[in-house]
Amino acid sequence: MIKSQRENPLGCEPVSKLMRKFAVPSIIAMLVGALYNIVDQLFIGQSVGTLGNAATNIAFPLSTSCIALALLFGIGGASCFNLSMGRGEKEKAGYYIGNAAFMLFISGLVLCILSQIFLVQLLKAFGAPDDVLSYAEVYVRITAIGFPFLILTVGGGHLIRADGSPRIAMMCSLLGAIINIVLDAVFIMGLNMGMAGAACATIIGQIASGIVVIVYLKNYKTVALAKKHFKVRFEYTKEIMSIGTASFINQLAMMLLQVVLNNSLKYYGSLSVYGEAIPIACSGIVMKVAQLFFSIVIGLAQGSQPIQSFNYGAKKYDRVKESYKLANKYAGLISVLAFVLFQVFPRQIMSMFGEGTEAYYQFGISYFRIFLFFICVNFVQPITATLFTSIGKPVKGTFLSLTRQIIFLLPLIIVLPLFLGIDGILYSAPIADFIAFIVALVMAGFEFRNMKKLAESDMNLEAK
Repeated sequence: MIKSQRENPLGCEPVSKLMRKFAVPSIIAMLVGALYNIVDQLFIGQSVGTLGNAATNIAFPLSTSCIALALLFGIGGASCFNLSMGRGEKEKAGYYIGNAAFMLFISGLVLCILSQIFLVQLLKAFGAPDDVLSYAEVYVRITAIGFPFLILTVGGGHLIRADGSPRIAMMCSLLGAIINIVLDAVFIMGLNMGMAGAACATIIGQIASGIVVIVYLKNYKTVALAKKHFKVRFEYTKEIMSIGTASFINQLAMMLLQVVLNNSLKYYGSLSVYGEAIPIACSGIVMKVAQLFFSIVIGLAQGSQPIQSFNYGAKKYDRVKESYKLANKYAGLISVLAFVLFQVFPRQIMSMFGEGTEAYYQFGISYFRIFLFFICVNFVQPITATLFTSIGKPVKGTFLSLTRQIIFLLPLIIVLPLFLGIDGILYSAPIADFIAFIVALVMAGFEFRNMKKLAESDMNLEAK
């Protein structure tokens, strides 16, 4: 086992080099994934307008559901695989990859069927105003077809990175994004297909990316995958889901938050000068632009995941801590840039998504400046939650994933508007971001002290 650890670059190469190797392709892959939503929003905003922008925001919870399932089996399978390899248990490792890949596609198929059957009810529950509902229905009715391939692509990227091929994972997402961008221009601007054109462009790109993932899994490098590895076995699937639960719940929390946020914006917007559609449309733009920042943060976290999993399994705790510190360092630099952009140039960003009334710009600018005020610190929470997932402590990771969205932000979104109206929704986010930041720092501090004790204990045993 010691020989295996020495031969594996995760256990011996400089952590900074490994971070560049794994994080950069992961960041690009995440940014490309975010571009799926951004590009659609840009073209829809220019061709359809405010109601089209609002429709994509109403549909966003279903996209978040896809990401939740992708992370449940993708991060879960990748973490179990790396932990197993770190312990030298190569025979078991293949079952984690095979079971995870099968569950990724099947869960996407189930979500597709449920979305088609209950679509109108879901969109209304997500807060769709009457004048937005038809746009959202056209969009989701088509994009739901691509759910199995979207989930396989996002989750499969984690399985591919776990195999030491982060560039291939990046290329899978990049292929789909390029196809989506080109077809958006053709279908929306060229053929004037509106919402249907955006949806068709999206699923064609997702199917292409999903096919690349399938081809790669047939040629997995670290272990040779056979048919037996893809047959669901409860003991492996249970462990995969246990490890992936933190990321899964984090995404579900985001979905729940989005639903409550949309309904709150609809209700309090109707009581304000903005009306129902403008706040929802502005929220969609702000959240998708912010998603570009969070894509970098999550990409850094994902890049550190195989390093942390392997080295924790190999009892190299200093390397776990070093990867965590580097991820936070790089994310901190990006967060400062994001803060400046969102505070100084909100109107210019809003105008990229189509023209609107002065009320539209007024609310959008306030949303950027207030809602994202503490974006400069809220990178710590997702990076720390990923740390706990990577080292096989899903309960702590799950709790931390829930702090910002559910434990802090959701109650504030419900309570503050009772006193401040629609402005209360905006002020809820910076308060939640700062509290979650403090909690993450405290939990990380305790965990690294525990690792230090484990390292000292191992040294004492070796001395004896």
